[in-house]
Amino acid sequence: MHIKTMIIIKSPREIEHLKRSNAIVAEVFDKLKGMIAPGVTTKELDQVAEEYILSKRGRPAFKGYRGFPATLCISINEEVVHGIPSQRRLKEGDLVSLDVGVNFLGYFGDAAITYPVGEVDAEAKRLLEVTEKALAMGIEKAKVGNRLFDISYAIQSWVESHGFSVVRDFVGHGIGKDLHEEPQIPNFGTPHQGPRLEKGMVFALEPMVNEGTYEVRVLSDGWTVVTADGKRSAHFEHTIAITEDGAEILSVL
Repeated sequence: MHIKTMIIIKSPREIEHLKRSNAIVAEVFDKLKGMIAPGVTTKELDQVAEEYILSKRGRPAFKGYRGFPATLCISINEEVVHGIPSQRRLKEGDLVSLDVGVNFLGYFGDAAITYPVGEVDAEAKRLLEVTEKALAMGIEKAKVGNRLFDISYAIQSWVESHGFSVVRDFVGHGIGKDLHEEPQIPNFGTPHQGPRLEKGMVFALEPMVNEGTYEVRVLSDGWTVVTADGKRSAHFEHTIAITEDGAEILSVL
């Protein structure tokens, strides 16, 4: 293992470990997606996720991290990230973002998906589609020889071409034996800038896309991030490994 501009290059063996932690993340989504319905509390989703992760001999990566009190981050509508599960019930037409982190034998997995609750309006569907596609376009640029901000620029230009904005205060990150490693990966930036991408780099890419302004604020609970204008937000994230053949998504079944 060597370090390039503070980005830790993972060995094939380490990437196999990361696949195992990310497989548990993907299994959690598989388990929860059928529960996303009006009337379900965010606390119920959190309990199911925690029980499942523990049953797989994993540990919830977020619980206790800098004092975060839960297994999942669950953010609804204008909440961008880091929402705390509670007795709040999902309602028809909500957008609910689930962010899942798993520590399995010292290696971390991390992913996020925003789900529609029941029937949602056309603009909500468009926000989800554009955000999910932004993640795919960022992943497409995560290949050997490209620069880090090629990923950032691909995400930003796609999102802004559809009239939405990318959050600037929170970014993607490297991941491995720590949940957050170098580099920070903004969802905005100038192409052809930043460190050159190499085989063995592992990143958590995570566009956070707002209907209105990119500006956000943190609520009085010290965690929940909301849009400054109260408009809705969506969040999609995958953990990926850079290989000679492009990016391999680790956080899928």
